Amino acid sequence: MCRVYACPYLNVKARVWATLLETPGPAHSPRNMTAAGSCGTGFGTVLRMWLLGVEFLSLLYLVSGSTDSKAVTTTLTTKWASTPLLLEASEFLAEENQEKFWDFVEANQNIEGEHDDTDQAYYDLILKKSSALLSSVQVNMLKFALSLRAYSSTVHSFQQIASNEPPPASCSAFFSVHGEKTCDTESLDALLETAPQRPKPYLFKGDHKFPGSNPDAPVVILYAEIGKPEFHRLHQVLVSKANKGLVMYVLRHYSANPSHKKVHLSGYVVELAIKNQEYKAKDDTQVQGAEVNATLIGENDPVDEVQGFLFGKLKTIYPELKEQLKELRKHLVESTNEMAPLKVWQMQDLSFQTAARILAAPAVDALTVMRDLSQNFPTKARSITRTVVNADIRREIGENQKLFKGTLGLQPGDSALFINGLHIDLDTQDIFSVFEVLRSEARVMEGLRSLQIDTPYIHDILKLNVQPSDSDYAVDIRNPAISWINNLETDHRYSSWPYNVQELLRPTFPGVIRQIRKNFHNLVIILDPTQENSAELLNVAEMFYTNNIPLRIGLVFVVSDEDDIDGMQDAGVALVRAYNYICDEVDSQSAFEALVAMFSHVSIGGQLTVGDVVKVLEKRFPYVEVSSILGADSTYDTNRKEGRGYYEQTGVGPLPVVMYNGMPFQREQLDPDELETVTMHKILETTSFFQRAVYLGELATDHDVVDFIMNQPNVVPRINPRVLSTSRTYLDLSNTNNHFVDDYARFLSLDSKKRSTAVSNSMNYMTKKDDGYVRPVTFWVVGDFDRPSGRQLLYDAIRHMKTSNNVRLGMINNPSLSPSAENSRVARAIWAAMQTQTANNAKNFITKMAKEETAAALEKGTDIGGFAVGGMDVSLFKSAYDGPKFDFLLSHAAYCRDVLKLKKGQRGVISNGRIIGPLEEEEVFNQDDFLLLESIILKTSGERIKSKVQQFGIEEDRASDLVMKVDALLSSQPKGEARVEYGFAEDRHSAVKIRPKEGEVYFDVVAVVDPVTRDAQKLAPLLLVLKQLVNLNLRIFMNCQSKLSDMPLKSFYRYVLEPEVVFQADGSVSPGPIEFIPRMAEQYGFQYELVQYKWPRWLHQQTEKQRIIWGYKILFLDVLFPLAVDKFLFVDADQIVRTDLKELRDFDLEGAPYGYTPFCESRREMDGYRFWKSGYWASHLAGRKYHISALYVVDLKKFRKIAAGDRLRGQYQGLSQDPNSLSNLDQDLPNNMIHQVPIKSLPQEWLWCETWCDDTSKKKAKTIDLCNNPKTKEPKLQAAVRIVAEWSDYDQEIKRLQNKAAASHTAGQEATDVHIEL
Repeated sequence: MCRVYACPYLNVKARVWATLLETPGPAHSPRNMTAAGSCGTGFGTVLRMWLLGVEFLSLLYLVSGSTDSKAVTTTLTTKWASTPLLLEASEFLAEENQEKFWDFVEANQNIEGEHDDTDQAYYDLILKKSSALLSSVQVNMLKFALSLRAYSSTVHSFQQIASNEPPPASCSAFFSVHGEKTCDTESLDALLETAPQRPKPYLFKGDHKFPGSNPDAPVVILYAEIGKPEFHRLHQVLVSKANKGLVMYVLRHYSANPSHKKVHLSGYVVELAIKNQEYKAKDDTQVQGAEVNATLIGENDPVDEVQGFLFGKLKTIYPELKEQLKELRKHLVESTNEMAPLKVWQMQDLSFQTAARILAAPAVDALTVMRDLSQNFPTKARSITRTVVNADIRREIGENQKLFKGTLGLQPGDSALFINGLHIDLDTQDIFSVFEVLRSEARVMEGLRSLQIDTPYIHDILKLNVQPSDSDYAVDIRNPAISWINNLETDHRYSSWPYNVQELLRPTFPGVIRQIRKNFHNLVIILDPTQENSAELLNVAEMFYTNNIPLRIGLVFVVSDEDDIDGMQDAGVALVRAYNYICDEVDSQSAFEALVAMFSHVSIGGQLTVGDVVKVLEKRFPYVEVSSILGADSTYDTNRKEGRGYYEQTGVGPLPVVMYNGMPFQREQLDPDELETVTMHKILETTSFFQRAVYLGELATDHDVVDFIMNQPNVVPRINPRVLSTSRTYLDLSNTNNHFVDDYARFLSLDSKKRSTAVSNSMNYMTKKDDGYVRPVTFWVVGDFDRPSGRQLLYDAIRHMKTSNNVRLGMINNPSLSPSAENSRVARAIWAAMQTQTANNAKNFITKMAKEETAAALEKGTDIGGFAVGGMDVSLFKSAYDGPKFDFLLSHAAYCRDVLKLKKGQRGVISNGRIIGPLEEEEVFNQDDFLLLESIILKTSGERIKSKVQQFGIEEDRASDLVMKVDALLSSQPKGEARVEYGFAEDRHSAVKIRPKEGEVYFDVVAVVDPVTRDAQKLAPLLLVLKQLVNLNLRIFMNCQSKLSDMPLKSFYRYVLEPEVVFQADGSVSPGPIEFIPRMAEQYGFQYELVQYKWPRWLHQQTEKQRIIWGYKILFLDVLFPLAVDKFLFVDADQIVRTDLKELRDFDLEGAPYGYTPFCESRREMDGYRFWKSGYWASHLAGRKYHISALYVVDLKKFRKIAAGDRLRGQYQGLSQDPNSLSNLDQDLPNNMIHQVPIKSLPQEWLWCETWCDDTSKKKAKTIDLCNNPKTKEPKLQAAVRIVAEWSDYDQEIKRLQNKAAASHTAGQEATDVHIEL
């Protein structure tokens, strides 16, 4: 059994290639017999071969229609079965939010009888049901998602999970209760009773959990298909139990009878590439007729000029002559060779001429024209050369190109696409990622619109870059708790170093650390001396110090802070006191050396002891009483308590901590070797920051460098991981309504978004001053204010609020118990004061309420009126306080439970809509944390949004509300690149402009494109779909190249993309090679595997299909195959094998990584065509032979051992930048590298071709190759019949097999979703 490796380089989202003018396919390629013929006697059972043929690269076949023209029909299907669109739609809604998912489920429990069983009626019903939950823009997004089948794989993943839990007999839907399954609702209770005896099931991130389910109850997973009667029955049972808190209800999609159809995909590219002479072939068995341009220029072609006749206008003027004009047009098309090569002078202005043709069309048609011209360019080019370019177009394009280069870095001919200022990389982003961008942007724009922001302001707000920063935060190191070992600016040992900061600007060799007498680089080590790794960290610090690295080193000792502690009993305290003593008596350097000596006595893995400290002291200070230094009455206690205080105040995390300029290193970087490396890297990295500051005049020699560092915006008072984390959760505050929390029954009926708005509507705020000021920072403190932990959080928030006029503070009570008059005294007092008193009086009163002594007094029965502050209306306050209704408390409790996902009594902080919490019971969140939160908001979003909102001219309270809500909306979006500010003044003559519909939210789309580039082929259909999908303000700027010397586009191109699902029957389509290979394998008894490898982005890209194939033949041999493959053979597609290839596999390569056959030299009449006999190749080869790449054998073990792949790629990268190099890439590269990667020459009989070999040597040929003949240019198929006697038999045999496969394939075809004909 032989094994064939084929490389289609296809995946669902990858480009799909078609080969129209090449060897026509498996039915007519002798290569197909190679696989069969190579499995001869003695071949063995384990040979792994790789036969990379053009027929294996194509998914497309030529299909003859009822006329004489040829068309290509392509479909791309998944491996899994088609999934119900209703389930896909539900997943779309789930991505909006889980509440919409469950609302959709409720509306579609059983839809049987609601449509007439046709696909179209089913689809229309889905859209109707969805539109009740979605905006019009979201409905369009849903249509697009369904057309792409974007959620089919998600639905199928649930089906795969269900396959691990086979249903009980006769169950089309079923429950799974901790592994036990049933579809009998009567037996569910019994399974629930025994559920605690079995482990809970693993739940996936995408699982759908019913809202309000009890997380502590048994987990019941329902496997069912939404919309079916059985789902409705079982769902109702589980909803009832979930609402009673009896179960945790989880829904997973499951279809008992999955479809037999496959999912037909959209969103991929088909290209028909015109090949060079080497690969041109005509199949004379096919119907002779019109050439490709007859097919590609259809009668509805929007560019309707043929040989000077404008058929669109002629049809309008003479409608009665429609049929005659059609015949005339067809005759002109067929009598004109539109694809004949153009002269160089005709190509020079093609880019500008194509742009002029597009710009001349009405704006509504311009995109269609651009798509047609770019995608059918080979047949349009000759017509385009007759276009006259207006001087205004040239001038304006030239002016804009200066802007493109200066602001976007674009050269003439480059392309770019921006959606609302977001750059869409055309090389890396596909239609699925563009869909996600559109969906995300739609959420934001509709959210802003629902906040009643006018459309013109929406795009101004979108341009604000409010994403959380990834910059490393630092804490202030200007603290007396840090004991500095050295000071570069004052210590004598650095006195010979230059002092001027301008030294930073002097050129040095890369990697050199500049020795300047300034404290640019500061390393602080915070440690507990009794921890094991303290010695290692101090050894690293000593290495830096003794090697004169320009690094100021400081130590913070975290030891016991008890008052009367005896250092003779505590090693950490002993070390601190010993260090302080030596600093006082000698200096800090001596103290540091003593520290290192103390730790030198500690064994590996051991801990510092008091004895280790005493030994060093006694040795260095023999006449001093050690107990007077270390004992309980020691006077050398400086910084002992301050060290722990600094550590706790900064919140830098578990000990030990090492900080560079106040920025903590990651824990994995504290390994001694890694710490040394990362510190040196930081020094080099930060040097460029200081260089820029010096160059811009921000830092001068007379400035305090440490002050400069500590005044940077990344320096914060305290590093709280909760606050600084870039993984954040936000409330959805993008709603406007008139609901409040004082009506509990009504509040419960609202969804999460409306509940958040009701809480916001009801919120009263405390501020530093009672003035009309727009405050960009809003804190909601959440906690049980009748418990000490809740009051402490509130008190710290109030303390911070009183220091900043940027902050307003609101409160949400999260009671630990069901509210009653006895357990809600403080909460009710706070609420009553905020409702009835002036802001200032309420603030002063609530400050009292947050104190522990107040709560204690209230517990003892002290009258609440006794805590009134001056100016309060006590009677009004007490009336509200003593009121019987607890609605606000009940609403707050429900909000904390259902929206904030807090348990009873848990604390949290909401910061401009960002949820921080739940805080742990003993977790500290103090005044410094609120300051940190404020500083981050002001830095990233608050001030920017405030400045925009102030332009709206609304009153201050509403403006502050709007800042909070807009911040929550913008900050909740996925982090991406900053939006690009673009402004192009010139768009009168050189831009296509399509204006948006008035009064609706629109996407601002800007494209810069050269219309005769591959990017134009991609962009035009994409923009056409976007235009149908959403409201666009579209501008397309032409970025043309002048003086072209080559045909800019050499292929036909189609982007298979539909704006919504199309239901139609499939035509007669032959099976693709992926489907045909198994039939060949079965017929001829060989094994095969498919391999693929994505061309690396860093490696110079090829654009022509043939050169891409050549690249794959040589550049990735070391990484293309499984490691178990130790040898493979390559046999070209146009070769006939007349021997057993086992002989080639076993051929001794004598240490070379691969073997090729040299070009024949026996046919003397071809001497003039042997390019390798003169010039560069003769000189380079120096007597060696030039080898042909049509057949070769590779020893992969040797190939990988000598890194041949890396060598070949390196040489390719250098040579391929020159378009004149490597003209035959797969052949020229190995021959060029023959001195570095040796080639073993195979005997000549291994490859015979008539072009180069004489007739007498043919009888010895082991393989016959159909080499192109540069002298006769004979078509290959014609040559095959003449040269190879067995060709016709092989051809007919493969045809019969293919026809049999095609008949089977057609019979099995069902209705498909999308197909496109070229």
